[in-house]
Amino acid sequence: MLFNFSQDVAIDLGTANTLIYIRGEGIVLNEPSIVAVERSTHEVREIGYEALQMHERTHQDLETIWPLKDGVIADFKVAEQMLRGMMQKVKKNWLTSIRNMVVCVPSGITEVEKRAVRDSAERAGARKVRLISEPMAAAVGIGLDVSEAVGNMVVDIGGGTTEIAVIALSGIVIDESIRVGGTEFDEAIVQYFKRNHNLLIGSRTAERIKCEIGSAVELDPEMELSVKGRDLVGGIPKLRTVSSVNVREALRDQLDQIGTAVLQCLERTPPELGADVLERGIMLTGGGAMLKGLDEMLRNRVELPVYVAEDPLTAVVRGTGNVLENLEKYTRVLT
Repeated sequence: MLFNFSQDVAIDLGTANTLIYIRGEGIVLNEPSIVAVERSTHEVREIGYEALQMHERTHQDLETIWPLKDGVIADFKVAEQMLRGMMQKVKKNWLTSIRNMVVCVPSGITEVEKRAVRDSAERAGARKVRLISEPMAAAVGIGLDVSEAVGNMVVDIGGGTTEIAVIALSGIVIDESIRVGGTEFDEAIVQYFKRNHNLLIGSRTAERIKCEIGSAVELDPEMELSVKGRDLVGGIPKLRTVSSVNVREALRDQLDQIGTAVLQCLERTPPELGADVLERGIMLTGGGAMLKGLDEMLRNRVELPVYVAEDPLTAVVRGTGNVLENLEKYTRVLT
């Protein structure tokens, strides 16, 4: 009896979450891109969900690190340890090796940043590493035929970046990459409540506020949420009720930047491809696409049809996995 001790793996290495797809099995892991490390020994204590439970609750001997910033590797060593740890979670046994690895990267990534991703993947055990840009992976993931001579526009709003691209003939014709994403949304909410309500909240609370009552357009009815934070005047923990109106105000600048970037991309799009986008509409993917009313806000801004993809959070890893399953068919889309 012969045992297959090698795996082919596709990875969406994101600022906020890392998703892993194994050939023939589908998505096997979806965990936060965070690592808990001992300060003195630099030894990894926990990775993923377990590390997230410790985030903003650590003592002086322990720190939590997000090794990716704005979609690219900021801490090379920790990123490598995180990748290795996550691969251990999904390996069938200790003998299993990684034959092919397809990793998606932001479209605006530099050669140096590409090298860092490639090196991290190789050190985590991959024999052959291929890269694919995030908007291309997202387009494949939502079922678009990227090889045809028709323009498709994809807006992928991830944790660290928003990637906007017009795709045709297995290539990116026009792309725009801005460093605004879910993490920026959370930070904007933290700063807003600090500045306007003298309330200090953590990033995890900010994320909960964004997911539960955050919106890009007026809601009917508006929503409220009770949150715990520290009162900056009295210095003691307080319970406050926050409104979706406040959250929308907090996110206004970030949403405006996304709208402007989409317009700029459309202005640079060749007329024939622009006509295709008018007919087919703009597809939204990534976790940020789940913000209430974001499609409506963009529709009003660019005066074109805008749709949120089905299961936008996993679109990129599904596309990367699809490319992995059909490497010969998708050779041209790999960078």
